Amino acid sequence: MKLLAARWLTSLSLIAFSTILNAQIPKVNRVDPPHWWIGFSNPQLQLLIQGENLTQEVELQAEGVNLSRVEIAPNPNYLLVTLEITPSAKAQLVKLILKNGKKKKTITYALKARTQSNKTLMGLNPADLVYLITPDRFANGETKNDVIKGMNETDIDRTNGYKRHGGDIAGIYQKLDYLQDLGVTALWINPLVENNQPEQSYHGYAITDHYKIDARFGSNEDYRQLVDAMHNRGMKMVMDVIYNHWGNKHYLHKNLPDSNMVHWFDEFTRTNYRATALHDPHASQRDKKLMTNGWFDYHMPDLNQQNEILANYLIQNSIWWIEEFGIDAYRIDTYAYPDQEFMGVLAERIMKEFPNFFLFGETWVHGVQVQNFYVQNGKNQNVQNENLESVTDFQWYFALEKGIHEKTEWANGLSRMYYVLSGDYMYEHPENLVTFVDNHDIARWYGHCDEDMDKFKIGIALLLTSRGIPQLYYGTEILMKATDGHGPIREDFWGGWPEDTVNKFEASGRTEAENEAFNFIQKLANYRKGSEVLTRGSLTQFTPQDGVYSYVRYNKGSQKVLVMINGTDDEATIDMSRYAELIPIGYNYTDIVTDETGTIPATVKLGGRKLVIWELR
Repeated sequence: MKLLAARWLTSLSLIAFSTILNAQIPKVNRVDPPHWWIGFSNPQLQLLIQGENLTQEVELQAEGVNLSRVEIAPNPNYLLVTLEITPSAKAQLVKLILKNGKKKKTITYALKARTQSNKTLMGLNPADLVYLITPDRFANGETKNDVIKGMNETDIDRTNGYKRHGGDIAGIYQKLDYLQDLGVTALWINPLVENNQPEQSYHGYAITDHYKIDARFGSNEDYRQLVDAMHNRGMKMVMDVIYNHWGNKHYLHKNLPDSNMVHWFDEFTRTNYRATALHDPHASQRDKKLMTNGWFDYHMPDLNQQNEILANYLIQNSIWWIEEFGIDAYRIDTYAYPDQEFMGVLAERIMKEFPNFFLFGETWVHGVQVQNFYVQNGKNQNVQNENLESVTDFQWYFALEKGIHEKTEWANGLSRMYYVLSGDYMYEHPENLVTFVDNHDIARWYGHCDEDMDKFKIGIALLLTSRGIPQLYYGTEILMKATDGHGPIREDFWGGWPEDTVNKFEASGRTEAENEAFNFIQKLANYRKGSEVLTRGSLTQFTPQDGVYSYVRYNKGSQKVLVMINGTDDEATIDMSRYAELIPIGYNYTDIVTDETGTIPATVKLGGRKLVIWELR
């Protein structure tokens, strides 16, 4: 027995020795995040290391940084290393020594000093006018990056609304004068991060690399220069972010660290798009699961944010972009679809590190009570959303979308706007809701108005004078009019490409009608920029009467703005005494649009589908 035992031990020793001799040097392909900072309130940092021959043998060489946790992910090609960055840590190059037996691989990882603070991040507020850009379709400032060898979609075809057209960051940079002259104070740009998908990669919503600007738009450094240039002008950057899904060509999806990071079904299962199920007391569990776990589309795998690896990855990525580039706000795509508990934690983590930051979610839902469920301090609040400051106000848009084609009566026409605003009691800060007349997913406003300039102006006037943070979609100011299909709606802004024969960025390249629309928006937008009552004042609306919808914006000072809109095709006679509580007859007024001046008369006649915007003193 002793002899057998000795032989067995010798055999084991030989195997162990052989294993050591044959151990491979750990190989590291990638580390996410690529670098980090000291000084965050949360000291934990999860490094996701992708490579080969990885083990849990890790040595740390750093000052004020501790090795908190090391584990191999369910997929052995990933190593999870959690660092604790203590208050005593200094900016430094940390060394992580990965071991496999006697074989070693040293990673040098940068911990930087923070540069962003409450003084550098501006957030958003009702004084802003946000301009939404689909970057592939706005302007092509650098033709050399139109096609990048090795990427999955390599052709340019401007005749096809679903192919890439070549717009980029350089094009946006070159048009900042145009945007600022228009009255824009902030840019919301559809996703610029890498979308290396084989089809329809132009739109940006199927991310394939969370830490890299798509090379066809430019580089991370190009993005930095754009943000810096905007900040130097006093303009703000809104980044479009997605937590619900990623592209099926994402480098992580092709080799998942943990299969549980994605929701799987026996066969392709699409979400039911029913956000109502999340708060409906009568909802079935199946409907709730489909809403949260179903895939948005075949090429957009639905992410399981309850997975700890993924949750940390997404939260750290969000913090990384803000600190790295000084972004001022996030527009969160498909906000209602991810796990809501995760969304609450995400927002809490972001706002703790960046108190001046601004978050608003896309809530394409129906009903004020549904929309209210997702926003900060709503009276029917989901407490998980207490850090979400705003949402896209689709209820405001739906009222205008329907009402613009109807005669204004008791419940139709512009009375719909009246009823939507009467529901503002459900919000703590209704002035922070993001309002719009069109965006990258819905019909162009001019086309929706059947190319009726009077109706077009009514929508723009409501957008720029009512409560909320207004968002203008690129090209609305030059009467882009497509109404059907994402490709056509996201058409090129003519003049943004070197080969364009017409330049709509210049007055000389626009038609008479386009200049009328441009000048109307520019005049109102720039007036709004300097008007305390329109950007920070109170709003009193009056019950629609004889087809006329009206409201007054005011503050404690003497300035007031009166908006009166005739929502019928017939001339209306307005008895001005109904506004006496705020505007006595005899006040002097200046028409903001025409610059005409006068004194408030006893009655005012207003033509069909016409409006007036009067500054009163």
